[in-house]
Amino acid sequence: MRAAAVQLNSTEDKDRNLERADRLTREAAHAGADLIVLPEKFNLLGTHEHYQAGAESLDGPTVSWARETARELGVDLVAGSFVERREGHDKLGNTSVHAGPDGEIRGVYRKIHMFDVTVAGKEYRESTSQEAGDEVVTSEADGARLGLTVCYDLRFPELYRILAVRGARILIVPAAFTKTTGQAHWDTLLRARAIENQAFVIAADQIGVHPPGNESFGGSQIVDPWGDVLARAEDRECVISADLDFARQDEVRDTLPSLANRVPSAYRWPEEATV
Repeated sequence: MRAAAVQLNSTEDKDRNLERADRLTREAAHAGADLIVLPEKFNLLGTHEHYQAGAESLDGPTVSWARETARELGVDLVAGSFVERREGHDKLGNTSVHAGPDGEIRGVYRKIHMFDVTVAGKEYRESTSQEAGDEVVTSEADGARLGLTVCYDLRFPELYRILAVRGARILIVPAAFTKTTGQAHWDTLLRARAIENQAFVIAADQIGVHPPGNESFGGSQIVDPWGDVLARAEDRECVISADLDFARQDEVRDTLPSLANRVPSAYRWPEEATV
C-alpha cells in the first residue's frame, strides 16, 4: 500500500480550503497513493464563531466531496476532520470520516480528547464549541485496519493501544498541532505511538497561521513500526508519501513481540488518579 499525507494551511475560507485539499488529494492519487490522509479541520480552521457558522452534517458538502473524490480517484480517503453539527446535540463534533474507493463511508470517528490547555500563555478551549466523542473507532482500507484518531488524542497512549489490540496496523493522526507543542513533542509522540504499537503512523498536520492568530507546526510525516520516519513534509502546503511494507511490520511484531507479550491480567487502573 502506498500512503500519503496532505499538509495544508487552512483558514476560515471554506471554498479556498476545499480547493487546496482537492488539488493536493489529486496530486497524491496521481502519484500512486492508495490511502490519503488530510489534516484536522481541513475545510475550516478558525474561531468558535467560524465553527458555529460553518459546521456541517455528515451529508453536507464537505463529506459529499470526500466521498465523491474517493470514488472518482479509487482511493481510501481519510477526510482529516471537520466540524460536525448533529441533531440533538448542543455542541459540535470534531469528526473524522474515512471514505472508501466505492465512495461509501467506512468509518466515522469523533475526537475523544478536547484540547483545553494553556500553551505559552495562550489559552485553547476546544470544548467551548465542541464536545468530546466517546467511541474508539477502526475501519478497513484494502484489508488493512486503520485506527482513527485526531490531534490531541496523540498524547493519550491508552487510546492507541486499544486500537492496536483491536487489530489496527495503521494509526491515522490528522492534526493542527500548535507550533510551540509541535516543536517540543510532535516527532517524539509520533515515533512513540509507532514503536509501542508496532504500527505505521500517518500524521497529516496543518501548517502556518490561522484565525484567530494561532500557528500550527507542520512536520507531517509517515512513520514505520520500527520508528523510522519514511517521509516528512517541508514547511509548506504539500503532499508526502511512502510505501507501507506490511511484511516488514509482521517481521517487527514477530521478532520483538511486545504486543503479544502484554499481560492484561496484571494491569489495573488506579481507583483514583492523582493529577
